Formats: sequence, C-alpha cells, structure tokens
Amino acid sequence: MELDGWRLDGRTALVTGGAGGIGSAICRDLASLGARVVVADVDEPAAKLLAGELPDARAIGVDLDEPDQIDALVAAEAGGIDILVNNAGVSAVERFVHSDPSSWDRLWRINLRAPIQLAHGLLPGMLANGWGRLVFVSSDGGRAGSGGEAVYSACKAGLIGLAKTLAREAASAGVTSNAVCPGPTDTPMLRVVAETNAALVQKLIRSVPLGRLGQPDDVAAMVTFLCTERAGYVTGQTMSVSGGITMH
Repeated sequence: MELDGWRLDGRTALVTGGAGGIGSAICRDLASLGARVVVADVDEPAAKLLAGELPDARAIGVDLDEPDQIDALVAAEAGGIDILVNNAGVSAVERFVHSDPSSWDRLWRINLRAPIQLAHGLLPGMLANGWGRLVFVSSDGGRAGSGGEAVYSACKAGLIGLAKTLAREAASAGVTSNAVCPGPTDTPMLRVVAETNAALVQKLIRSVPLGRLGQPDDVAAMVTFLCTERAGYVTGQTMSVSGGITMH
C-alpha cells in the first residue's frame, strides 16, 4: 500500500548532469515515482541512453558552460517544468595557491552561474502554476570547506545561499527550495581523484562515521524526497548526505 504524498504523477522534472553518477540515480528515482524526467547533460548520447530506459523520459544535450545554450533550454521548457534539480558540477583538485586563475571561471560558470540562470528562467513558471520544487545539489565542501577544492567549495556555498533566498521569495506560491550536500560519494569524479591519489580517498573513507563512501542512490533518495508532497513543509534547508562526516 502506497503512502499519500510520495507520487509525482503528472509532474515534469528537469535534472542537469542527469546522465552522470548521482544524476542518473536521481532520474531513476524520480521516474519510479511517476515523474516525466528531462535528462539534461553535456553528454547527449548518454542522456539519450538513460532516457530510453525510463518511462516517459526525454533527453536534452546542453553545455552549462554556454549561457546561450541554457537560454535555449529555458525557452523550450519554460512553464512546463515543475521540478528543477541543479545537479551538474565540475571540480579541479589542487591547492588554492597553485591554482590557475584562468580555470576559475569555468568552475563558477558551471557550478553556480548555470544554476542561477536556470532557476531564473524556470522559477516564474512554477510561481504561475502555484507549485514547484527547486533542489540544488551542493556539497559538504560548501558547508565545511574541502582541501584542494577552494573555488569549487566557494561555488557550492553560493548554491546554499541561493537555495535559501529563493525559498524565502517563492514560499508564498507553493514553491520549495532546498540544498542537498553530498559527502564523499563513489562517483566518476571521485574515481578520477582516486587514480592519482588513492591515499586521499582512503583517508576520506576513514573519516566517515558510517565507514563507507556514499553511493549515488544515497543522494538521490534525499533529492527525490524533497521533490515530493511529503516534503511540502520543508524549504530553505541544507541537507547533508555524508554518512556523518559533517553534523550540523
């Protein structure tokens, strides 16, 4: 017997980075609850492959480093999106003093500017419809800092501020806005780090009270919950999914 408030039938959800590790888990969970999922990813073939596995899903290729492509996406989808999950992100692991300032702009454009632009374009439709969900996948690095990821962490901290501000501005129209902060999670991004610094990953695992890396499904469960009516009284919150590595 299903509990009331869990289903998302009739809702359309746009997930950026939808073909990635965490993104694909989010797409699968949303689809399992009846949502029509729009899988948005720079890797369009991978997005199409995933969409083909899900009921009533479709794929869109979009490079979040290109504002014109975001504008085109918004123009095509404005008014029809009930749920926006800003999940896509990129990182570069290096000490801040050794970082190249020329790389900072890409991190900012993809990790912070793109979510701002997407929310700016799609939130008006939610306000007009009197219902909506904004979920920003931030990072525990945005809450507590992350050695070697200064600019990335700064961008992710910006998402938390954005989520809280939009929660205040949109609440009266029935739109919620929250941030989800994964801790160390077994994703392709982390595996790239492990290839060059396996000791760092093992150190991360030892620091997690629950004694393991997070899995994409762990993060997806929290994101999906925040999209349901069950979470209709939850807004402006920052939820860590970190196995206890951070406690707030």
